Amino acid sequence: MKKWLSYHPRYIRSLVYMLQASEYNICDYLNWYGRVKNFNKVECRKHLIKTPKAILIFIIAWTILLSLYSFAISLFWLKLGLIKYIFFAGILLIAPYFLAYVIIAPIILIRIFIQWPIEFVIIKCAQKKLKKHKAIKIAIAGSFGKTTMREILKTILEKNKKVATPLHNHNTPLGISRFIKILKGDEEVLIFELGEYYPGDVKKLCDLTQPNIGIITGINEAHLKKFKSLDKTIKIIFELSDWLKKNPIYVNGENNLARNNVLNDYIIYNRKGIEKWKVENPQTNLKGTSFVISKNGQDYKIKTNLLGLHQIGPLMVAIDIAIKLGISIDQIKEGIKNIKPVDHRLEPKINNAGVITLDDSYNGNPDGVKVVIEFLASLHNYRRFYVTPGLVEMGSKIKEIHKAIGIQLAKTEIEKIILIKNSVTPFIAEGLKDANYNGEIIWFNDALTAFDALPYLTVKNDVVLLQNDWPDQYV
Repeated sequence: MKKWLSYHPRYIRSLVYMLQASEYNICDYLNWYGRVKNFNKVECRKHLIKTPKAILIFIIAWTILLSLYSFAISLFWLKLGLIKYIFFAGILLIAPYFLAYVIIAPIILIRIFIQWPIEFVIIKCAQKKLKKHKAIKIAIAGSFGKTTMREILKTILEKNKKVATPLHNHNTPLGISRFIKILKGDEEVLIFELGEYYPGDVKKLCDLTQPNIGIITGINEAHLKKFKSLDKTIKIIFELSDWLKKNPIYVNGENNLARNNVLNDYIIYNRKGIEKWKVENPQTNLKGTSFVISKNGQDYKIKTNLLGLHQIGPLMVAIDIAIKLGISIDQIKEGIKNIKPVDHRLEPKINNAGVITLDDSYNGNPDGVKVVIEFLASLHNYRRFYVTPGLVEMGSKIKEIHKAIGIQLAKTEIEKIILIKNSVTPFIAEGLKDANYNGEIIWFNDALTAFDALPYLTVKNDVVLLQNDWPDQYV
C-alpha cells in the first residue's frame, strides 16, 4: 500500500512537512517516515508552513524526482531490449523511497554551510550583550511547569520591576539569543525557560543566560523516549544547580525525583509553603484558587484566577522572590490578581451553550495529568468529561503511565471518558477496567472528530477537560 501511495502528487509535500514538523531532526524524521502507512493523512493536526527553507527543499525534491523520471523515460531511446523495461519499472518503484532519504542531503548542507555559522554568530553576540546586562536573571528548568512558572513570576514582579522574558516557548539558544538582541538594556529582571533535549543543553543555556537565581519545577517521564532514562533526565535538569553553585535555587518539593536530589542549601517549595512562609486554608474551584499565607504572626489572603491547588507552590516561589527583590505584599497581591491562566494550560472557557471547557491541551506530562485529574475530581455537582489521546514520548514506561492514568480516572469517578484511538489509549482503557470504572467510555478515531461531536454530547454546566494534544508524528 505504501509503495502505491508514494506516487501520490502530495507525497513530496508530505515529506517536507514531516521534516518541518520534526524540526529538521533527521533521526525523528526517519523514524516517522518508517511508521507512515498513508501519506495522504500526514497533515492532520497541522499543515506545512511555507518558510524559505521548506520551499527550497520542496523545489530540490521535485527536481530530483523529475530528473529520475526523465532518466527513466530516456531509457526508451536506448537499444537495450528487455533490460530497459526492467530499469524503467525499477526507477518508478524505487524513486519515491530514494527521494525520502536523499532529501536529507540538502538539510545537512544547509545546516553545515548556512544555518550553523549564522546561529553561532547570533548566539555569541547575544552572550556578549547579556554579560554586560545588569538585570537579575532567573532561569527555569524542569520536565514540566516552566511556562506557567515564567508567567506567574513575570506578572507578579512587573508590578514593581521592569521585566522581560522570551515569548511563547522560545527556550533554545537561538530563540533566547533573538530575544536578547531586542533588549533595550534597562530591564531589571529577565526570566528564561531552559529547554532540555540532550545532555549539556541546560549548561549551554546557563552559559548564555548567566542566571543569578534558578528554579527546578520538577522531573518526570516527559521526553523519556528521547532521554532513555530518568537518571539522565535528572542529570540534565540539575545542570542548572551545578552551574549556579551557591546562588539561590528553588526546587519543587512535591515532585519526588526533584526533591530526592536536593542539597541542604536548596530552597524547597510546595503547596504548604516555602521557608518560613506557611499556607493555610487552600481552596480551589472553577472561579480560581485562594489561600492564606502567614509568617511571624502576619496573615495575608491570596486570591488568583489560576485553577488547582498545585498552583500554590509556584505562586509561593514568586512571592518569595518578589519579597527578596523589595516588592511589597500589597503589590504582590495585586500582581497575583492579574495572573491569567496560560493558554492551553488548564485554561477555562465557556461557550454559548453554557458548557465549561478546561483546555489543558499543552499539558503532556504525568505529573500535570495527575494534578489536573485531581482538580476535575474536586468539582462536584457537574457532569464531567475527560478527553485525551494520551501522552507521547513516555519511552519504556508508556504502559505503566497510561494504566496509572486509567486507574486514577476510575477512582475519581469522572462520569465520561473520551479516548482517541492510537497506540497508548488502550492502556488507559486497561487501567479503567482494572479499577472497575463504572462510567461511560467513548472512543473516537481522531481528536478532530471528537471535538466535532462534543457539542452533541454535552449540555449546560457540563465540564469538559481537554488533556494533551497528539502531534501528527505519533501513531
